[in-house]
Amino acid sequence: MTTQPRPPLIEICVEGIDGLLAAQAAGADRVELCASLVEGGITPSLGTVRAALDQATVPFHVMVRPRGGDFLYSETEYGSMLADVAALRDLGVAGVVFGCLNPDGTIDEKRMGELTRAAGSLNVTCHRAFDMTRDPSEALEALIRCKVGRVLTSGQRDTAIEGLPLLADLVRQAGDRIIILGCGGLDLANIAEVRKKTGLAEMHFAALKDVPSAMGYRNPKVGMGGSDLDREYRNTLTDTPLVAATIAAAKA
Repeated sequence: MTTQPRPPLIEICVEGIDGLLAAQAAGADRVELCASLVEGGITPSLGTVRAALDQATVPFHVMVRPRGGDFLYSETEYGSMLADVAALRDLGVAGVVFGCLNPDGTIDEKRMGELTRAAGSLNVTCHRAFDMTRDPSEALEALIRCKVGRVLTSGQRDTAIEGLPLLADLVRQAGDRIIILGCGGLDLANIAEVRKKTGLAEMHFAALKDVPSAMGYRNPKVGMGGSDLDREYRNTLTDTPLVAATIAAAKA
């Protein structure tokens, strides 16, 4: 008698409360709640988190990242991360997501350990700061020493397809000591293959679409940031049907 592998747990990366509602409507098992996905995700407001707690029917983990860019934080930035973790713990979210590195590309074990202790009983995920480390095998052991629960990774490549060999190695190395949460360009066409070739128990993706703003009046001479002025009149939303279809492909 053979045992069928369990379907993977699917986490959807979303921006804001509308994204969370779209993901859970599509059948997500869990959500990673962020702001500003254009920067790779930063910490959402506490108002957004409170609204999510009121309306979520699935667990969600909250990004704790004070800015875009690298993962080498100043003392004041790090202090804000500790404060955010404590606030999120007190609010009662399911988990938090963060990552800190040293200048030499190793895991900052001191800060990661302190943040994990501050999280208390919350689930703790190290985000893709891991993919910027110089030695992924050593970095995984460092996160285990810090008592981090899972690590989000594409196998240190832009996509999971490119990172397949390392993802499979990390799953083997992790065993039951830490969860490998696979990500990186996962979509309807490739998610089943990545699952089959890596043995991932958890998978993470965003299924986004750009929609025009409903604004009737538009000032083409002003932008709130960057040079893409049209960005002010274009919103990025979680695509519920695409999320549902991709989840179905992953769990088939």
